[in-house]
Amino acid sequence: MAAMSRTIDRHRTAGWFRIVAFTEAVTWVGLLVGMYFKYLGSPRTEIGVKIFGMAHGLVFIAFVVVAVLLGMAFKWSATTWLLALLGSIVPLGSVIFLMWAERTGRTVAKGTAATAPPVA
Repeated sequence: MAAMSRTIDRHRTAGWFRIVAFTEAVTWVGLLVGMYFKYLGSPRTEIGVKIFGMAHGLVFIAFVVVAVLLGMAFKWSATTWLLALLGSIVPLGSVIFLMWAERTGRTVAKGTAATAPPVA
């Protein structure tokens, strides 16, 4: 497993994680809107659930896969893993987890320009 974490490009994986987290949130919102029109809206239609349900399912799987890769690359603790998986289930939780992970340095390698103090 240690060899695997050395072969993962941290910067590229973090970029993909950012994209997938935002996409997961957008598909969640689309699915919620689709569910509104399926059960409460006028006219009632299932097309939103069919489209966004499939899209969200695929992006959800991508989020979990990229989170696993990122967690391996940055050697996340069990708590961070749990929060990432919880963020994938709660609506818009992926973006909340992403913001927290970036703010606390869990998606940036130590010693890079992103964590270095600003030059005056």
